[in-house]
Parts: sequence; C-alpha cells; structure tokens
Amino acid sequence: MQFVDFGKIGLLDGNIDELYKRLRTNIQFCGDDIKVLEIVSSVPNEGKTTVSFNLAVSFAQSGKKVIFIDADLRNSVMLGRYRINGATKGLTHYLSGVCSFDQVVCATNMSNLHVVFSGPVPPNPAELLGNKYFKSLVKILRESYDYVIIDTPPVGRVIDAAVIAGECDGAAIVVSSGEVSYKLIQRIKNQIEKAGCQILGVILNKAPVGKGKYGKYGKYGSYGSYGDYGDYGEYGNYGKKNNRSSSKK
Repeated sequence: MQFVDFGKIGLLDGNIDELYKRLRTNIQFCGDDIKVLEIVSSVPNEGKTTVSFNLAVSFAQSGKKVIFIDADLRNSVMLGRYRINGATKGLTHYLSGVCSFDQVVCATNMSNLHVVFSGPVPPNPAELLGNKYFKSLVKILRESYDYVIIDTPPVGRVIDAAVIAGECDGAAIVVSSGEVSYKLIQRIKNQIEKAGCQILGVILNKAPVGKGKYGKYGKYGSYGSYGDYGDYGEYGNYGKKNNRSSSKK
C-alpha cells in the first residue's frame, strides 16, 4: 500500500468546515443505503474535485471509514493541485489488470481516509470504467468502507460519469453559480438517472456565503477557479472557453 501525506489539507476555514458538515449530514439523511456516492458536474472548473475530496475528508473526520476514488481518467487534477509526489500507481493500473488493488490504494495522514489516484491517461477511459474490474471493485469497497466517494469527469461532453453512475447508490451535482444553464443541468440529471442512479441533490459552488438559500444542500461560498482541463481528444476540447448562460428556472 502506498502512503500519501496531504499535510493540513483537512483543516478548513471554520465557516467552510461547517458547510461541509451540513452537506455530510444531508447526505447521511438520504438513508443508510447510500454508500457509494458519485460527485459530478456539467462542465470543467465548477470545483467538483475540491468539493468531493473535502466531503470525503469531512466523513473521515466524523469517524466514518472512507475511500476517495479519483475516476477522472482523462485529466485528473488531484496530484498537481495537492502537490502529491510519489504516488505513481492509480486506478488505470488496476482497471487494466497491471496492478492489484493493494498496489494502487493509498493510506493517508488523515485517520479513516484512503485514496486512489487516477493513474496515467489511458486510450480508452470509458471502456475501462465499464469493465468487470471496476464493477467488482465497487462491490468490494461497498463492503469494506462506510462511504465510497467517486470524483468523475464533467458529464457535459463525455460518458464516463454516466458509466460510473450505474454502480453508484446516488449522485450529487456540483453547479457553479451563474455559469451553467438550467437546461444543461437538466440534461445531466437525465443522463445520470437513465444509468439507474438517483440524484440526491445539487451543491451550488462559487456562491457568496450569506446571500440567500442555494438549493438542497445549502450555501457553499466561493472556492475560486481550478484551471484548465485541457484536450479530451475525440470527446471534445475542454480547454476552450464556452459561452455559458446564467442558471434559470
């Protein structure tokens, strides 16, 4: 088993920490049958990875045994964002049959939290995520952990998240305030539900704290911009800026 030291990543600002506790509690109230949770977004740069990782940390801090899976096999930002060195083996190695799970899972300096990084970019991400290894992995992790938090690529242009959704108990959609249209969010919702996964709610990100109510999970403040996803090949260029309308109902 590999080991990763995240330093003081889990020490959030008091207000933000409280909001994650509120989010964690709302997910727990969805039922004890919600163990495998997918965090999705419509487009890049909505803060999905930060939200999903901090949620995993929050569950671990509450005493739950948690594993965070970085399933963005196309363009993961985890290693660069958290400045992690040394964890070279990841989910791609396991799904391709190169490594065992024990060789790709990472213990961390945070109690109760394990992490699996994405690994190198494969030529066939959707096919790997839909193979027998991923299905069996989720089944095993469901029995071994209290919560399995899976971070996925944005749903807007690739099918990976929909493939993963078929193995999950529920999904939460991260929406960047004022940047994504209501129609696009509805389309994402329909794609996830068609895979047989229930939508637990919406997490509104990059919204000023204290200015109104923001959906089922409350107010989550501004997490800033998280850079460029780059080129996703035949699935579309995620590096180009898109014209996105404000969210409307």
